[in-house]
Amino acid sequence: MITVLVFAFFGLLALAIPVAHVLVMASGAAIIYSQEFPVMLVAQQMVNQTLSFPMLALPFFILSGSLMMSGELGEKLIGFATELVQRFRGGLGSVTVLGSCVFGGVSGSAVADATALGGMLIPWQIREGYPAGFTAANNSAAASIAILIPPSIPFILYSLVSNVSIADLFVAGVLPGLALTAGFTGVCNISARMRDFPMTKTPFDAKKCKSLFIGALPALVMPFMILVLLRFGFATPTEVSVVAVFYAMFAGFVIYRDMTIKRFLNSLIAAGVATGVVMLVIMGSAVVGWMMTYAQVPQLFAAWCLATLKDPWLIIMAMIVIMLIAGMFIDLPAAILLLGPIFVPLSEAIHFDLTTLGLTMVLTLAIGLYTPPVGTTLFISSSIARVSILKASKELFPFYAVALGTTLLFAYIPSLTL
Repeated sequence: MITVLVFAFFGLLALAIPVAHVLVMASGAAIIYSQEFPVMLVAQQMVNQTLSFPMLALPFFILSGSLMMSGELGEKLIGFATELVQRFRGGLGSVTVLGSCVFGGVSGSAVADATALGGMLIPWQIREGYPAGFTAANNSAAASIAILIPPSIPFILYSLVSNVSIADLFVAGVLPGLALTAGFTGVCNISARMRDFPMTKTPFDAKKCKSLFIGALPALVMPFMILVLLRFGFATPTEVSVVAVFYAMFAGFVIYRDMTIKRFLNSLIAAGVATGVVMLVIMGSAVVGWMMTYAQVPQLFAAWCLATLKDPWLIIMAMIVIMLIAGMFIDLPAAILLLGPIFVPLSEAIHFDLTTLGLTMVLTLAIGLYTPPVGTTLFISSSIARVSILKASKELFPFYAVALGTTLLFAYIPSLTL
């Protein structure tokens, strides 16, 4: 049954069928082949996975991000980030990195971040003289920061398969997110010095910066509000997600006064579509996860690793390598839901903290977002910059080095975040 599942999965994936449909079709084919269970089991497992109160946090966080990222708030955030770093070497590139950091506290989605920031910043950077390939690479890599700064959709998905507290995961993601921000900013600075990128002469305007900071403050406060409510037990993740939606509505209708009924409805539709895509992946992964559990794949894999690799540091490295390879071909949500049930028992066997495992998974699989051949943010950024994937990929090597170094640092030194 598992053999048929694996061959069907990769065969359908090679035909460029969306991964959510691949999961359902491959698991259905495996169950039909085995003749041990009724095909109805596929539908039952898909529905059972959705009967979870904490999962309600997913659509509400997506909706709050959609409401916050549209309108005047986005312009305020970009304006504030620009005023802070544009006069430094590589400053125009650093605006994208810092913008991803502050947008991450609103959207929780790398794809939304790459699309929103790339559409605004890439054309501007190219007009100022930055190479199109570098702007695409910078935008696609920086977007991965968004899924580390709370609220984070991937952390919520990992919590579903590991039962780790969402609050603990959100807190664990802050420092690595800031570390990536600093690292990618350093790449922009060093690249600008080595390749003589243009540098703006605009002097620092403290009054303007203060005004922009006040304008962007409602968005900057949001991740701290989420962390405080979760960390001190004032509300559950689902309740916090609902609070985030009302906060976003308050910001749009009362603070900025640019929220219209049409924009609100558009945000509802966008959030509904995004939730539907993620939910189908979750439902399809539930069937595959049930089949792997029935066949005792996680236990067998854990036993093989313990007998073959033995040393915990080697096992952790093996998991990172597997995730790097998986991230090149499978979307991040699906990879978390598929690999999570396999890696959790193995991590427990080597006493590798499950919160650190979640952080390591998100950090590692995030690299796949800008790695060919299925690099989602890479395709988005290259399309906006109107540059080939190959040219953008050549500019990504320093970003890969920083991301991989950050992943190894926090994977092998858990005390940095725990």
